[in-house]
Amino acid sequence: MTAFFNSIYDAILAMFDLVLYAIKEIRFFDIVDIIIVAYLLYKALVFLRETRAGQLVKGIAVTLVLYALANWWKLSVLQWILSVVFNSAIVVFVIIFQPELRRILERVGQTNWAGAKSGSEETRRVVECIENVGKAARIMQESKTGALIVFERKTQLGEIINSGTVLNAEASVPMITNIFFPKAPLHDGAVIIRDGRIYAAGCILPLTQSNDFAQSLGTRHRAAIGMTENSDAVVLVVSEETGNISIVINGEIKRGYNGVSATETLMRILIENEGAGDNTFTQKIMSINPFNKPKESGEEKNEETSE
Repeated sequence: MTAFFNSIYDAILAMFDLVLYAIKEIRFFDIVDIIIVAYLLYKALVFLRETRAGQLVKGIAVTLVLYALANWWKLSVLQWILSVVFNSAIVVFVIIFQPELRRILERVGQTNWAGAKSGSEETRRVVECIENVGKAARIMQESKTGALIVFERKTQLGEIINSGTVLNAEASVPMITNIFFPKAPLHDGAVIIRDGRIYAAGCILPLTQSNDFAQSLGTRHRAAIGMTENSDAVVLVVSEETGNISIVINGEIKRGYNGVSATETLMRILIENEGAGDNTFTQKIMSINPFNKPKESGEEKNEETSE
C-alpha cells in the first residue's frame, strides 16, 4: 500500500515539475497562440450552437458510430459508402453552410479600425435618415402599408441594387411613403439605404432557406431574413397584413416595434455600435446581440400570412 501511495506522490511531483517547466519555458507568442486558439474554439462553439451546424455534428457522430460498427462487423459495402462520405465531408460542409461561413468571414473584415465618425456630415445624414425612416414606418404602420427597407453597412449590395432602380435620393418621409404606396411602380421591392440616402428601390432580395422560422412569416419577412443571412445589412419590415414593424439583423428577426422604438433600435445598431471608437477590437467582435432592448410586446400576435 505504501508503494502505491509513493507512486501516486511521484506522479504528482512529476506533473508539477512538468507544469513548472512549461511555465518557465513559455514565450509571449505561445500565450498569443493559446488565446487565438481558445477564441477560435469559442467562436466554433457559438457557430455550432446558433446555426444548423449543431445538427450536422450530431449526424457526423452517428455516422462515426456506424463506421466503427461497420469495421467491427466487417460490413465492406457500408464501409466503402461511409469512406466516400467522409472523403467529401469538407466539400459538403462548405456547400451546405456557405451563407454562415460567408457571414463569419465578412464579420472578420468589418472591424472599424479607424474609430468613430461621430459629428461628421455622414453621421448627421444617417441620423436624419433613421429618424425619417422611423416616422415613415409609423405612418405605414397606421395605414398597413407593406415596406422593406435595407440599411447597407460594410457589405456592398451591388448585386441587389442592380435588381432594382437607382434613385440616389434624399431619404425624406414623403419619398419613403410614396415609394411603398400600393400602386407605385417600385412598391413591391426593397429600398436600399446607403450613407443616409435612398440609393435604390424596387430591389429583389434573396429569400431565406432556413426553416427555423414560423411558417406564417410571409415573403417580405423571409426576404429580410435572407438578406441579413448573406450580408451585415439591417432590415426594417412593415407588415402589410397587420402593420407590425420588425427589425432583422444577422438572420434574427425581432417584432413588435413602433415608430419610436424602431428609431431607437436603429440608432443603437447603426450609430452607437458602429461608432463605438473606444471599444477594443475584441469587444467589437465579441458582441453578438445587437438587440439590447427589443420590444417583445405583440411578438407572437398577428402572424403575417400572405406577404
